[in-house]
Amino acid sequence: MSAPPPLHLAVALDGTGWHPAAWREPGTRPHDLFTAGYWAGLVNEAERGLLDFVTFEDALGLQSSQLTEPDGRTDQVRGRLDAVLVAARVAPLTRHIGLVPTVVATHTEPFHISKAIATLDYVSTGRAGLRVQVTARQNEAAHFGRRTVPPVRAADWETPAGRELITELFEEAADYIEVVRRLWDSWEDDAEIRDVATGRFIDRDKLHYIGFEGRHFSVKGPSITPRPPQGQPVVSALARRSMPYQLVGRSTDIGYVTPHDTGQARTIVAEIRAAQAAAGRAEEPLHVFGDLVVFLDDDPAAAEDRKARLDGLAGYAYTSDAEVFTGTPGQLADHLWELHSAGLTGFRLRPGVISHDLEQVTRGLVPELQRRGAFRRAYEADTLRGLLGLARPTNRYSPSSRLRSSSGHPHLLEAGGAVRP
Repeated sequence: MSAPPPLHLAVALDGTGWHPAAWREPGTRPHDLFTAGYWAGLVNEAERGLLDFVTFEDALGLQSSQLTEPDGRTDQVRGRLDAVLVAARVAPLTRHIGLVPTVVATHTEPFHISKAIATLDYVSTGRAGLRVQVTARQNEAAHFGRRTVPPVRAADWETPAGRELITELFEEAADYIEVVRRLWDSWEDDAEIRDVATGRFIDRDKLHYIGFEGRHFSVKGPSITPRPPQGQPVVSALARRSMPYQLVGRSTDIGYVTPHDTGQARTIVAEIRAAQAAAGRAEEPLHVFGDLVVFLDDDPAAAEDRKARLDGLAGYAYTSDAEVFTGTPGQLADHLWELHSAGLTGFRLRPGVISHDLEQVTRGLVPELQRRGAFRRAYEADTLRGLLGLARPTNRYSPSSRLRSSSGHPHLLEAGGAVRP
């Protein structure tokens, strides 16, 4: 049997780390948390480790120790910078690593995000991605006043009403992604002429109305931003249950999942692959990344003691939706390779304490994986799609693609891009 292909690795950046007491550790620099230099330093370290990309967490409400509502705690990090703007600020300071900000689709217009991520792709010369997130928090809906959300507790998710709400949110997210993708394609690659002699800057026949009409959005288009350098920046989403697995299989390039053992990993991958096939995407590349929170030290006892000390500061034992791993970089390499054999194509690691655990990833885990032939020794591509082995897609509105929409249904485009049945 041949060995699995090498791993893909990413890190999820959030504040000073994923443990709620991380900011109280020596060296975490909480006073620098809202500065550009802080984030640039983290991304540069991740790029030093040849990681595929970093994700930036974001939300529309303050962080909370409660899943569905705010809390009154003042002993944990509260407040964030805007993820898309942080990624854009960091982009010129890096050369290879992908930049994937989080966007809450539930309350953010897809037209706005399509041009924001397209702009990030230009600023980064082809290294932009997008992590789509949904929210059912009432306090976040109240910031906008355009919709109401029923009160939901964690225990309500498995009730009929809870499942109906989840289904609605993720169906809306699927439409959101479809609108964003169509807007990225609404300019053909050669729509810009820029001919000073003739005075023609664009070819108007190569800008297209996307004509999206759905339950959640009605968007005419075209975008105001030309097609991004990657054609389609990488779209990703976190999935922890069946409805999000359907979204990943139908709409994304990467799904982040949270198995706690190899058996769960196989089951989740199988469900996502089935959803991918049902969406007619069986032949398309789709990455499934496992998420893990990591506390790493040269001695496994030191990693366990560090987490225990942080738990004491927080006042409770930290757990997560993802597996919480404590140990050495070598032990983590063993564990990742075992999960990799279950069908996961990569991993997004959440450093428990960023100031410590990010370097344990880049300077401990990465060299260990390289010794095993399981990770790159140099960046092999200039775009995020290239690093992930994803081809640059053909524009759906170009002459060679005009009889097929992204969902596989035929359509015709009139001159100038108007859509007709």
